[in-house]
Amino acid sequence: MEQVYSATYQPIEDYGVIGDLHTVALVGKNGSIDWCCIPRFDSPSVFGAILDAQKGGFFKIAPDLPVSECRTRQLYFPETNILVTRFLTSNGIGEIIDFMPIQQSWDVGHPHHIIRAVSVVQGSLPFEMVCSPRFNYARDEHTVRLFEHGATFYSKDLCLGLATHVPLTDDGQGNVSAHFTLHAHHRAYFLLECTSESDVNLHPMTERRFQKDFQETMEFWQRWMSKCTYQGRWREMVQRSALVLKLLTYAPTGAIVAAPTTSLPECIGGPRNWDYRFAWLRDAAFTIYGLLTLGFYDETESFMGWLDDRCHDLGPSGSLQPMYGIDGRCTLDEFTLDHLEGYRKSGPVRIGNGAYKQKQMDIYGELIDSIYIFNRHQDISYDLWKNLRHLLTWLEDHWREPDEGIWEVRGGPQPFLHSRVMSWVAFDRALRIARHRGLPAPIADWTAVSAEIYDDIMENGWNADKKSFVQYYGSEEVDASSLLMVLTKFCGPTDPQMLSTLDRIQRELTTDSHVYRYIPGLAASDGLTGSEGTFSPCSFWLVETLARAGRLIEARLVLEKMLSYANHVGLYAEETSPTGEALGNFPQAFTHLALISSCYNLDRALSGTLLG
Repeated sequence: MEQVYSATYQPIEDYGVIGDLHTVALVGKNGSIDWCCIPRFDSPSVFGAILDAQKGGFFKIAPDLPVSECRTRQLYFPETNILVTRFLTSNGIGEIIDFMPIQQSWDVGHPHHIIRAVSVVQGSLPFEMVCSPRFNYARDEHTVRLFEHGATFYSKDLCLGLATHVPLTDDGQGNVSAHFTLHAHHRAYFLLECTSESDVNLHPMTERRFQKDFQETMEFWQRWMSKCTYQGRWREMVQRSALVLKLLTYAPTGAIVAAPTTSLPECIGGPRNWDYRFAWLRDAAFTIYGLLTLGFYDETESFMGWLDDRCHDLGPSGSLQPMYGIDGRCTLDEFTLDHLEGYRKSGPVRIGNGAYKQKQMDIYGELIDSIYIFNRHQDISYDLWKNLRHLLTWLEDHWREPDEGIWEVRGGPQPFLHSRVMSWVAFDRALRIARHRGLPAPIADWTAVSAEIYDDIMENGWNADKKSFVQYYGSEEVDASSLLMVLTKFCGPTDPQMLSTLDRIQRELTTDSHVYRYIPGLAASDGLTGSEGTFSPCSFWLVETLARAGRLIEARLVLEKMLSYANHVGLYAEETSPTGEALGNFPQAFTHLALISSCYNLDRALSGTLLG
């Protein structure tokens, strides 16, 4: 079922995002929705042109004019996730308002709606609309039926209804289109309803209903954002990052996806393409810290509930896996979709993530650190504490073992430094909780293990010849995850060994404000060929490490440069190319969490309230 409409790939950074706390849609500056999974983040795609411009499917509304005659702009309505795409031409200015209404009940079975309101604010413009869904990652056939006020698309598992007063045409290849002209102050509405039911009812959007849905959605986002307590120097960027995190939240469980996309490449044409539509334990401490720092207590407690459930669902050995489905499921089998070419022919397209089977020892520190942070806000339950003690018993027996580490390498396990540091964090934070709350714990045993890990790191993780901490025991290469030794308070920010490591990271891994995770080919093998971009969270870790070390001018300059690499509506992908293009899955929660932490703590440092 090939699409007959010409299509090209938009830059990753040319997208805005809308969503309803179950799923999202990526809307390009060209007016095309090129990614949307229904009914939730990890469902098969309905629109997937971002992964195959010809086969993937899209929903595009744009002026029916040559591209050269039209300039585009995008913005969000203030303090919301309602997106406006503007088309500037010599004959008129057009706008599309895109949003997804929020269902307050969080019913997993409710229908999902995308509302697209097209208008002309000046002059007149001809428009073309093409709705070209491709169900189940473009694997399922579908049929089209036209009606007086819209069209329906039927596949074996999902149905779409497109309601509009604009006359539609069926091209016989699974697509519907429309051509219409709007004059100043006139609007046309397109309401896309997604449901598993076969009896989709088409009710075209009226002006009254649009205003109601628009106002309710606007008020939802602005009411939520009014809870934000951050009023520092980078308020706008921090608030946008908070709005991104809320968009990436799966409301029924409180889980936050690492990103809402899959297989966007870390290098164009390269194989580092992964599915990020799951929730990683590694993000937990950053998430709890970020949400509490900004004053979003309901979201913190909801996410903590998801973490609590994971701690009650331990594996047969008493261990945890690195990531889970947003509904808590454990099996995330990975396979490739070979019929899709991938973004700009960057295959393979992967669904699922085999890293869920890996041993990643650092996750225990990140999990218990998040619980330690949360416990300062609200006491954890004794039931959870018992499970944490069980986890620490397992960790006490296994922390010395090689693992795949924070970067989830696929070239074989290594004794990674960061995994050892986070194992120390696990025992350190558990000791702090126990002493603060008076909870029963083997204090002497945990203290001994904590000291043993610390000495082991200082003896084996430090390379005296290179004068830095290294990626893994026996390595000579530095790793940007060493910056977290300061952020987790393993090392003081002005410790001579840490300062020497920081200098080496800046010298060998940093280009201007961009920081690479490590140097591929020299560091531990990730089992893949090719290069990658700089990892944006590492750049924000550098900002915070510099701030804690008292190097405030340097920290502020790095931060301001990094903020300039956000896209036009303040969003970040996982990585950045040497020339500033976004790479990897988009938008990435980890980056926005690191941005919040760095802005918050640099702001405190500049105000004289941050203690190293």
